[in-house]
Amino acid sequence: MAHIELVLLQRVEKLGQMGDVVKVRPGYARNFLLPQKKALRATKDNLARFESQRLELEAQNLKRREEAERVAERVAGLRVVVIRQAGDSGSLYGSVSARDIADACGEGGLSVHRSQVVLEHPIKTLGLKPVKVALHPEVSIMVTVNVARSPEEAEKQLRGEAVGAAAEEPETVEEAGEAAEPEA
Repeated sequence: MAHIELVLLQRVEKLGQMGDVVKVRPGYARNFLLPQKKALRATKDNLARFESQRLELEAQNLKRREEAERVAERVAGLRVVVIRQAGDSGSLYGSVSARDIADACGEGGLSVHRSQVVLEHPIKTLGLKPVKVALHPEVSIMVTVNVARSPEEAEKQLRGEAVGAAAEEPETVEEAGEAAEPEA
């Protein structure tokens, strides 16, 4: 299948930096890069227009990156709590998606859009999970998502205590053996 040449207007992860001319599949260009204003078709007119606006675009990019770095310093180490129903084994009845994490970050003082939350798979178990939030194409932070059944359980998880089925299991093999033997 044919590829389309584009000039990038900003850094795109795993593709290139601002100003790079790249070849991508038509669907990726048509459905993502062009509508999101991350790239232009690499025609002579567009390349000339990009070169004339390059300094202005780089200045805007630098300003947004500095702003994102200030926000990253302000909210470094952010921890958010997401309350969900779960079974005894610790698996959730639903899942925690990027939208849920973005909403929890908003409550925690960091206003992000769900598209900024980089989540490879939805979270489906209880516990503390590190999640990457991209504030800018070049600036990202790690947010710790605490998935729990209740606020009390979230506090226990934060202290490092076992919760759920893991907390009810005997701590050592000897205790398990003593619990299984009947009293004589």
